[in-house]
Formats: sequence, structure tokens, C-alpha cells
Amino acid sequence: MSLKNNPTSKSSKIRVGLTIGDPAGIGPAITLGALKILKGKADFTVIGDSLVLAKAAKLLKIAPEPVKLIDLNNVGEKNFNFGSLNAQNGTACLEYLDVALELLKNNKIDCLVTCPISKEAINLAGARFSGHTEYLAKQTGRQDAVMMLINDKLKFSLVTRHIRLRDVSRMLTRELLENNILNTVKGLKSLFLIKKPRLVVCGVNPHASDNGVIGTEEQEIIIPVIKSLNRKLNSVAISGVLGADVAISEAAKGKFDCVIAAYHDQALIALKLTGFDSGVNLTLGLPFLRTSPLHGVAFDIARKPALADPSSLIAAIKLAIKCTLNQKKA
Repeated sequence: MSLKNNPTSKSSKIRVGLTIGDPAGIGPAITLGALKILKGKADFTVIGDSLVLAKAAKLLKIAPEPVKLIDLNNVGEKNFNFGSLNAQNGTACLEYLDVALELLKNNKIDCLVTCPISKEAINLAGARFSGHTEYLAKQTGRQDAVMMLINDKLKFSLVTRHIRLRDVSRMLTRELLENNILNTVKGLKSLFLIKKPRLVVCGVNPHASDNGVIGTEEQEIIIPVIKSLNRKLNSVAISGVLGADVAISEAAKGKFDCVIAAYHDQALIALKLTGFDSGVNLTLGLPFLRTSPLHGVAFDIARKPALADPSSLIAAIKLAIKCTLNQKKA
């Protein structure tokens, strides 16, 4: 992998920035695997550490593709091992992201794809960190960013993300739900070129509370937002509120373009059951397009990188390219 710290290019291809994630996870291995399969599909700039990528390539017994690499050289060889959890690697993750943000700011890349990071490692490094989405939102001043999760069959937008289940009802407000839906509509139109998006909103409680028998969030928060937005938005159809089981089942049949999920696992369980390999995390509401694979660092197999499947990362890169091209058309 060639080292060029100035990722400018005269290529007409989409310029994809790719961070390797936690150095000790499977990010380096799936990066190498994805680049081999997607050779020539984009103008790639990898942001990471040459030592780590070289070690992963050696274990995989492959030659790295000749793409641009910004080598931060922030992982010491003496203390580095795949599958290890430590603060050094957590610091490296954030440094990769910060360099990627500079590249985006200076128009050196068109979009960003991020490999998995360890929240625990980053917190060990002394940074308060709950996820890529939250970090990128904070760094860009876009606190209303939305996590959209996608596979070949379903699209979800999460109203709440990495919070405790017992905090979901407390965090759920009309303003939060309305911002989520508006960002989702904007994303479906500009990134997927859907002229009249069809959305369905899940309830928080079983059976969407059975008209208030089980809970009050649906009547007090969700239904008023749906009614208000359906009056305001002519080019959108918002259905609900429905129990999550019904909403997701109908969406899987093609009735809806996107499901608005109240909390994290409401979406993730369905996505991983219906298409784990094609799963992608797409962040809406940022000043740039960002995707990532739908899995974690997998420390348990990181020392055997041949077990690491790059399919989700490949799907994330393909989606980033497709959506960036669609943005140019919109």
C-alpha cells in the first residue's frame, strides 16, 4: 500500500475516505479485503497505520492494493497485538476520524466510510464516546444527525440510539421525533431519489400501547407528530403509529420505504435477521455522507483475519458511492 499524505486526485471517480477503525479489531483486515474486491470502483484514501495494515496483509497472505494511505504511525509495534483492548488503540481511532474530518473540510474526499471502533477502548483513552454518529455530529455541530440502518430489504431511522432502554421514554420528545422524520425524508429524497417517501412509525410499547392501555407515549408524543407532519408535508406519506412487529413486517413486504424505530434494538434485530451481510449504517444530517458496516470490532477473531467477512464494509462503500452520485443528481 503506497504512502501518499496528500490525497488529491485528478480522477473523476468518487473520492472515498476509509478509516480502519480500531487497529486491533477486524477493521484492517476487512479494509484490505474490500479494497481488493472493489479495485477501481472509486478513488480510495485509507486513513490508518501502515504497520497495522502490513501485519493484517501478512496474516491474510495477500498483497495490499496500491491506494493512497495517510499513515498516522500512531500504533507502536512493541505493544501491538490484534484482539487486544487498550487506550492506545482508542486514541488512534479518534485520530483517524479527526484526519478524515479535515479531509472532508478541505474537499480532499467526497464521502467517509468508517470501520468499526471499540467504544470501550476510546473511553479507556479518556474520551467520552458513545459512537461514531454522536462523535461526528458533535464535531460538525449537527446534533440532530440521524442514524439510518439499511440492508437489502429494509431501511430504519433510529429516534434514539446508544442509550439505556429505561431512558428511551424519557428521551423521546415531539421535537426529537419530528427532526428525525424530517431528516429521514430529506435523506430518502436526496440520497435515494425517492420522490414521495412512504414512512411508518413504530410505537414504543407493545401493540403501540393498545390506545393507551399499556403506555402513553404513542398518544402524547408520536401520534400528534405524525398528524402534524402529514398536514405540512405534501410529498410524504407517514403511517402509524403501529406496533413494531406489524410495521417491520409490512415494510419487509415493500409497503414502506423506511421504518422509524423508537430505539436501537427495535431495528437491529430485524436487520441482522433479514440481511446481516448487506447491512450498512448511514448517517443523515451531516455536512457530508458517512457510512459504516453493521458490525463491531470482533476482537475474538481479529487474530485470525481470514475469518473476517468484508461483505458489510463492501456494502457500506458501495452505498457511499451510490448516494454521493445521487446527491450530485438531486
